[in-house]
Amino acid sequence: MIRTLLKEVKEYKKASIATPLFMLLEVLMETLIPFLMASIIDDGVNAGDIGHIYRVGGFMVAAAAVGLFAGMAGGRYGAKASAGFAKNLRESMFNHIQTFSFANIDKFSTAGLVTRLTTDVTNLQNAYQMILRMFTRAPASMICAMVMAFNINARLSSIYLAAVIILGVILFFIIRHATGFFQQAFPKYDELNASVQENVSAVRVVKAYVREEQETSKFQRASQNIYNIFVKAECNVIVNAPLMMFTVYTCIILISWLGAKMIVSSALTTGELMSLLAYCMNILMSLMMLSMVFVMISMSMASIRRISEVLHETSDLDNPAEPVYEVKDGSITFRHVDFAYKKDSAEPVLKDINLEIRSGETIGIIGGTGSAKTSLVNLVSRLYDVTDGEVLVGGRNVKEYDMESLRNQVSVVLQNNVLFSGSILENLRWGDPDAADEECEAACRLACANEFIQRFPDGYHTHIEQGGSNVSGGQKQRLCIARALLKKPKILILDDSTSAVDTATDGKIRRAFREEIPDTTKLIIAQRISSVQDADRIIVMEEGRIDGFGTHEELLAQNEIYREVYESQTQGGGDFDEPSGEASEEKARERSGEALDEKGRIERKRGEA
Repeated sequence: MIRTLLKEVKEYKKASIATPLFMLLEVLMETLIPFLMASIIDDGVNAGDIGHIYRVGGFMVAAAAVGLFAGMAGGRYGAKASAGFAKNLRESMFNHIQTFSFANIDKFSTAGLVTRLTTDVTNLQNAYQMILRMFTRAPASMICAMVMAFNINARLSSIYLAAVIILGVILFFIIRHATGFFQQAFPKYDELNASVQENVSAVRVVKAYVREEQETSKFQRASQNIYNIFVKAECNVIVNAPLMMFTVYTCIILISWLGAKMIVSSALTTGELMSLLAYCMNILMSLMMLSMVFVMISMSMASIRRISEVLHETSDLDNPAEPVYEVKDGSITFRHVDFAYKKDSAEPVLKDINLEIRSGETIGIIGGTGSAKTSLVNLVSRLYDVTDGEVLVGGRNVKEYDMESLRNQVSVVLQNNVLFSGSILENLRWGDPDAADEECEAACRLACANEFIQRFPDGYHTHIEQGGSNVSGGQKQRLCIARALLKKPKILILDDSTSAVDTATDGKIRRAFREEIPDTTKLIIAQRISSVQDADRIIVMEEGRIDGFGTHEELLAQNEIYREVYESQTQGGGDFDEPSGEASEEKARERSGEALDEKGRIERKRGEA
């Protein structure tokens, strides 16, 4: 886990090595200064040697200057190394997430991934800087000061040793207890980010239903949870500071008292006592810094595990050793395909699917909500892998293709249309970055988008807000269709992508597809039978199975589900989620009753006239 993270240091290795070296140099200079100070007092002031005071004083100034330079250089390189480490870590996580299949992404929430890329990486950045600087400086300072103190007077210095052992044991239990709270805190950030994301993305719904107070309460609860956990953790950690200061002052009193007696008995000089007091502060302050490093590391352990989960997650979709880069044609074959989103699912979403679709065919796909229409087409572009059976495109199993090559030839307009902030042209060129303006306009004409784009003051340079919030649902759908067409795919999949388009425009789009791209295989998922009735063949899905497959006329004659829905829709309403049989008859009776009531009202008005 740690080794995986350290790989992200990369080009900042030199800065990472230079930081602790400068910290060691700073420690050596700090350790030298009290020793020189003792020499000034004992050999200079007490002996009345002004020359010795000047010489040793000059050495002290030089040592202080070198220590200052080393401290500044260590801080600079430490900041560079930690910030660079965090930058590389974010980039690696983001790039790794791009390789995830839909199945991998389903394991993480959006809010959880955002927290890992922000809060968790920041925790690691701070911990890494503390390790490079304080984790080197504190032990080195404590060891050097201890050696110098024992060199001066081993008897008095044993006080430091006892204090360090006692404090070390106490700090171990404090940190161990606080770590549990910190591990609970960071997952709570996921809940907080989820609350913010949900509220901001659905702000129109929140305001439409006047739910601001409820959303505020939800956010406050998530924020309060983080507050409560951090208060408990900090209440444990905060004991560290007063305990440390109590120990420091106790050591100073003991050394002053015992040292004064030793001076009187000539067993210790005044300069040596001053050095011991200085080393006392060095030793105990180093221990305090070391304790804060351990606290920071304990806080970051939860973040390390969460980040490692992302970096160690491997995509369940891999390119074969010798991938096929050329898709021969747009033919599609399903052979005894079963599919489940989770391997341990009790029942598959798709069950024993067998299909033969010829290249260039237009295939309609209809069925009720939850009948697995989208799951079926997701297997064509290998957004998911089948659980059992095989899917063939162009006569080859989709697992044999290079995934990028396959997806470039299978263009999908998803059910949830997404546009990105930028101009219309920039959004269209997601389909083909090198597309000329004329090609973009041709694709928009096919998708019936050119008409409304020309009405914009800036035309194709009109700015699209994030998520396409400044265009209507139908306009967004048509832009997404045009974007997909720019890829010039062999297979085009429209996943209910004209639901917000009026019937006349829907007909124009289908007619343009039939006339302009006859060689492209088109899979059209729809709820309206009018959107697919002129397709070459139509698939009727029911609970993950193919209930019918044929032309419009064949299904009307042979498929009960298709016929009932067709009749209900042509009579003025109904779709695949509408109950059939008695419910349809009841609706027909209601409509007949309404018509008779209206006829009676008209006749009464005529009589009154």
